[in-house]
Amino acid sequence: MQLNQHIALVVGGGQTPGATVGNGRAVALTYAKAGAKVAVADRKLESAEETAQQVTAAGGEAIALALDVRNEGEVKQAVTATCTAFGGIDILHNNVGVAVGAGHRDARIEHIEAEDFSFLVDVNLRGMVLTCKHVLPVMRAAGRGVVINISSLAALKPYPLVGYKTTKAGVIAFTQQVAANYARYGIRANVILPGLMETPMAVEGQVGRKTRKEIVAERDAQVPLGKKMGSAWDVANAALFLASDLAQYITGAVLPVDGGLSVT
Repeated sequence: MQLNQHIALVVGGGQTPGATVGNGRAVALTYAKAGAKVAVADRKLESAEETAQQVTAAGGEAIALALDVRNEGEVKQAVTATCTAFGGIDILHNNVGVAVGAGHRDARIEHIEAEDFSFLVDVNLRGMVLTCKHVLPVMRAAGRGVVINISSLAALKPYPLVGYKTTKAGVIAFTQQVAANYARYGIRANVILPGLMETPMAVEGQVGRKTRKEIVAERDAQVPLGKKMGSAWDVANAALFLASDLAQYITGAVLPVDGGLSVT
């Protein structure tokens, strides 16, 4: 699968520190390996720069951008910077998603604070709306484009925390709306639902209540396929397929990458 000379904007292309690679960094590296030029955007510029440096060290072409998806001005600047550097945007990959951050925490319905819920909506859902708002006109003018949004299996399966589940379910509905409204312009939109993944955000974020080894074993045991979590590379490879011409007839799809959790 090749993306020769395609231009990808990966939003959330940095990662949480940890023992394994995160979804955003893995997809940036995978797109670049397939021949794409990659704009790596992240709230933490240093993390985006680390990803971009790894891309260039492997022979690819990348730039790093600071982007807080809650800020529409920064979204517009990132889109403009990508188009200026590379000449357009063929692939928009939205990876940003949180359950905690900036002093906010998710909770069960009866305990959720309004401000915390609003924060999760702003980051997990509104941010994707804003990136699409500013990228879709670029794609429409070109007569082609691919949008790949990262949701979560939590959108479909029972999940105790209201903010994360609700916003990730919203990502599915939003992606399908983009697919329906923009197919006539040659633009495809699909959504990936990672299941239990061994990424820094998923695993290192829980270290403290148990050891890392215990957390990994606990999560591995829940996976039907091979009793082992997936990795960020599994998500990246699914994204590469959806971004490539091999998926040219696929839009509006909801793709679980979950080792069978969605069917058990």
